This record gives sequence, structure tokens and C-alpha cells, in this order.
Amino acid sequence: MYEVIVVGGGHAGCEASLACARKGHKTLLVTGNIKNIADMPCNPSIGGSAKGIVVREIDALGGEMGRNADKSLLQIKMLNSAKGPAVRALRAQADKITYPKNMLNTLSVTPNLEIKEAIVEDLIIENNIIKGIVLENGEKIYASSVILTTGTYLKADILVGDTRTREGPHGEKPSNHLSDKLRKYGFNVIRLKTGTPQRIEKSSIDFSKTKEELGDDRYWTFSFDNEIYYDKDKQIPCHLIYTNSTTHEIIKDNLTKSSMYGGLNDIKGVGPRYCPSIEDKVVRFADKERHQLFLEPESIYYDDIYIQGFSTSMPKDIQEKMVHSLPGLENAIIRRFAYAIEYDAIDSKQLKQSLETKVIENLFTAGQINGTSGYEEAACQGLIAGINASLKLEEKEPLILKRNEAYIGVLIDDLVTKGIIDPYRLLTSRAEYRLLLRHDNADIRLRDYGYKVGLVSQEKYNKFLDKKKQIEELTEYLKNIKLTPKKETNEYLTSLGLSELKDSITLYNLIKRPEVKIENLIKYLDKEYSLEILEQVEINIKYEGYIKKALDEANKMVDLDNKKIPEDINYDKIHNLASEAKQKLKTIRPTSIGQAIRISGVNPADISLIMVYIKKEYFYESK
Repeated sequence: MYEVIVVGGGHAGCEASLACARKGHKTLLVTGNIKNIADMPCNPSIGGSAKGIVVREIDALGGEMGRNADKSLLQIKMLNSAKGPAVRALRAQADKITYPKNMLNTLSVTPNLEIKEAIVEDLIIENNIIKGIVLENGEKIYASSVILTTGTYLKADILVGDTRTREGPHGEKPSNHLSDKLRKYGFNVIRLKTGTPQRIEKSSIDFSKTKEELGDDRYWTFSFDNEIYYDKDKQIPCHLIYTNSTTHEIIKDNLTKSSMYGGLNDIKGVGPRYCPSIEDKVVRFADKERHQLFLEPESIYYDDIYIQGFSTSMPKDIQEKMVHSLPGLENAIIRRFAYAIEYDAIDSKQLKQSLETKVIENLFTAGQINGTSGYEEAACQGLIAGINASLKLEEKEPLILKRNEAYIGVLIDDLVTKGIIDPYRLLTSRAEYRLLLRHDNADIRLRDYGYKVGLVSQEKYNKFLDKKKQIEELTEYLKNIKLTPKKETNEYLTSLGLSELKDSITLYNLIKRPEVKIENLIKYLDKEYSLEILEQVEINIKYEGYIKKALDEANKMVDLDNKKIPEDINYDKIHNLASEAKQKLKTIRPTSIGQAIRISGVNPADISLIMVYIKKEYFYESK
């Protein structure tokens, strides 16, 4: 008998099982192959646009991905560093051997956590309440909560040309029955698809025809622990190349041989809109003469190079021609061919915001089973599912992150409120309050939650409180110290290429000038501050007006989210409610007016009717 069983050892499963175990609950992680725990079957990277901020959020809450990525990176850089802070995010090349090895070591030494290698075939359910799992061999294991993090393994099919093979990403045996059981229990099961490109032998690439892409020349970490495990001067480079007219002609001439474009006629899965195959790019963007590709190292322990942006489901002989048409890859040796993978997932609208299912009590789901794509999206869901499964065992309220608090909140709200039609990928454009959800302030936003739920130690929390104190202290100092237009001051400013002062000005207001950096004013500070503190204070000052506007807008949303909709509301009794709105509201069962507003098909007139009905009916009932 366990308190929690986690099914699946991918990025979602690792975070879920660690969260439950670290909170003191007896946890079992069941995975089909222990060697594939925390595996990266596709891109050998952690982070990226929006995703890098999610990794910081995971760390702020007490999760593991950021710490593990810091221990495993080959190269790291800050994306969009020349743009505003709302879109900056870290991206690292992670070692595909080291990352899973480190995560397995972490899992193995965590108290309250056991790992079992097995395939789960069914669930044990009594009166719509989860009681445990049934393994392929018929063994039953009982638990108070179960978290499904099955990734792409539910009825997984590998697609190459006109061939379909029932297997997982590395040729492993998939779960062939669990999704059928979920359908029987009342879940809407959907079919999705994703893919991966070829891996090339490094020695067969002519890098003189590529553009070298280096890591940043300053140190970065995903984790707020700020421990450095790499030498910034010894990072492994990536390389940039482009497709060409020959590549495009090969694809166009053989389009019907692609699994997606006629090679197979029974494909039901929908592919990722924002991470399309190279066939999709050539067809959808026919006006583009070329498409950007990156040659990315996978590990220091072997020489495979990943062609980022070149996923395909073409037959192997066509893949050979496609690869050899690329600059520098004319004689490339393909060690592993590209493929697409089709798999089952559930309708995410059947989830509560806690990631507990609405269909079966105490059953939680996280990761690609919920229709998302990406390691980071999976990991953050696993962490939230683990936290909320634990909180429910402890008879406490779930942790629900709002859209203005975290990208994690945006992701989960999008899943449960809007649902998905293709694999969901986080983008900065999905977050309406992205200036509030920055890389630099993830701990300010979320560390209190991590401490409150018990995943952030007292030592780390004290360090965080000291950081907040320093930010406040420096901000006040800058407001109170003035520079006057003395000769020596103006000479110093002009030596930096800055305008002379004509009047007295506080350091705070001086930093508001676009050309002035806080590092220019370090000589005027009363004490030394870390680069982390300086950068955060500078962002807060320079974007003060924009941040205030975003906070005001966010507070309006929070007010609407605080207007709760009774769980037992009967939408059929609300007169003049539009039929589409009624159907959507009955399916999603929003918990607040704010969530109801975000449902596609529910318009302002419908919201007004709901609010009048609640005020009238429930006010009278309370009387």
C-alpha cells in the first residue's frame, strides 16, 4: 500500500514522484524501463523561449529540473538578450547521458520513494475513486492517489514512410491497453503526433560550411542555488545551416511518400503547430527560400549530432537524399533516422486546475498525456500534480497558480479552460502578463509557495528572504541618493558616453534613462551587490510604468477569478444563455467568473446572465 503511485518515468513522472516523496508520502514510481528515466528522446536541450522561464519556476517551487540541467549542460545562452526582459529566457544544450543519470541518482537516494520496472495495464477504481493500478502480469498495487505521466507511450506507433510499427521512441514496448481502459472509464481519448529528426555522425560533417554558434561568455544557471558546474570557456558549440532549393525539391517530389502526406492513410494524430516537420514547413511556407537548422551535440560520451528543425516521416532512402542536400552534410552518415510518433492522450478539459481528473477522484495526470509537447511543459505539470496529490492527502487546499503568477499557471489554465487540438507548446505570446513573468523574478513570484508546500528548505528560504531585502534596500538607496552637476560627475558620465547633468537627479531617476545602465553607477553605491540583484533592480526601475500597468490589469483578472461559481450550478436553469456557451460551461465547469470569461464561445452577455443568476439564486439560498 502506497500513498501515491506515479506511472511513467519521464520528466513529468520524475518531478511528480520527487515532490510527493519529499513531502513525506510513501511513493512508488512505475516505469517501463528504468534506463529511460528522464530520457530526452527528441531535442537535447532544456529551456528556450518561455520554456527557460518555466524551468526557473520549477526551481523556485522546489522542483529538480533546473538543478539537474545545471549539472548536465554542454552549452548555455540567454535568448533574446538584446530585447526586453519579458522575452528573455535561458536555453541549454544538455548531455543526454549525464542528465538522465543524474536524475536517476537523485530519485534513487530520495527517502519515501521506490522505483519499479513494469507496464501498467489498468486502474483499480471503486465508486469513481482511484484505489491503485494493475500491472501487465495481473499484479495489483494499491494507493490513495495515482498520477499518470505516460508520455507518448499510450498505443505508440512509430511512423516512417509507409510503415507503422507499434513501439515507443527507442523501440520499447508501449502501453497497449491503458488508454482503452481510460476510455471505458469515461475519458475522451484523442490521438496526437510528434516527430524527431536524424542523428548524424559528427566526423562525417564538414563544419567549414556551417556557422558556429557559441554559448554565452558569462555564467548562467537555471537554479536559484547559483552553483556553477561548467567552464564557460569550454562550452561545446552548435552550428547553423540552412535548407536550400535542392532540399525543397526533394521534399516536394516525394511528398506522397511521407507518412503524413499519403504514405499512410490511417493517421489520425494531429501534429504540433509550432514545431512542424520539414515537410510541413516546405508546404505551408512555400514562399520561403530556406529554413534555419541547427546542428546540436547530444553528449560528450558519443558523437551524434541532432539536426534541430529537420524532423520528418519520409522513408529512409528519401531522408538520405534530404540530409545530403544540406551544406556540410553532403557526406553525412546517418546513425539514426527521423520518424514521427503517434500516441493517445486525454481531453485536457476533463481536468481540474489542480490536474486532478474530473472523471475519477484522486487520479491526476501530467505531461504529454494531457496534450502538451516538451520536457519543460511536462516537468512543470508533474511538479504541480505531485504537489496537489500530496496536499489532497494532507486535506489541504490545492496549489493553483494564476496566469499573472507563472507561465505554469498560463499553461494549466489554457489546458483545462481551452483544451487542445494539437500538442500544446508554451510561447511568450500565450501569456498576457509576460512582463510580470520574467526569467529574473521567478523566485520572487513563486518561492513563497515552494516554502509553504514544503519543497523549499528553511536555508534556501532564508537566502531568498535576504535577496528580497537587498533588492528593497538598494531600491530605497537609489531613491535617496542624488547626483549634482559637478565637474567630476559630468566628466565621469561623458567618459561613459552619457549625457552631462544639468540639474540634480536621484540615481533612481537617472537609471530610468534608456542609455544608463546600473553598472555605470556602481561607484556611487554604498556597498557591493551581486549581478543578480543589480539586474533585477534595474529592470524594476526602467520598466516601472509598464509593470504597474500590467499589475493593474492583472488585479482586474484576479478580482474576476475570486468571484467563484458554485460547484452545483445548473446552467440549464439560466434563461437566454447561448446554446454554445451552455454546452461549453457544462463541459468545463469553470470554478470562477474569470475562468468562464476565458472559455472560447462564452461571450460577455453570457457572463452577465451567469452573474445575475448566481447573485439571485445563491443569495436567496444563503438567506
